[in-house]
Amino acid sequence: MKAINSTMFAARSLARTTLTAARTGATVTQRRSNQTIPKLGSPAEMEAEAIAHLRARVRRQKEIMDATHKSEAEEVEEMWKWIKISAVVAAPVCVLSILKDMFFVEHVHRPHGPLPEYMNIQTKEFPWECETCALFDLECWKKCREERAGN
Repeated sequence: MKAINSTMFAARSLARTTLTAARTGATVTQRRSNQTIPKLGSPAEMEAEAIAHLRARVRRQKEIMDATHKSEAEEVEEMWKWIKISAVVAAPVCVLSILKDMFFVEHVHRPHGPLPEYMNIQTKEFPWECETCALFDLECWKKCREERAGN
């Protein structure tokens, strides 16, 4: 069904182009594509037309390559141009984002004092002398050592 629709579309497009060209007096050239279907005929005619289609596609591809081909030096020059553009764009964006974070975003630290119950859950004791103190909780360590010295 899809092949029929694309064939119908191609036929409609060709008919419109032909009518437009007939009105303006221009010559019509059919654009070849991979959707062009060979006309029915003998196997030799169909094979010849398929080969002609392939040659037309190869010729068109060569035209595109010739029009867009650049030397290695031009490619390297283009590469450096985009590296410079990227650096010119990226550097100010990075600097501005760092400045924004430094001046406008509040840097929140852990509140001083005892933690709420939901943040102070301990499933097992720590493997050091003060089993209930976190490693960098200096106040807890100080209290623990005072209690041990008092006992």
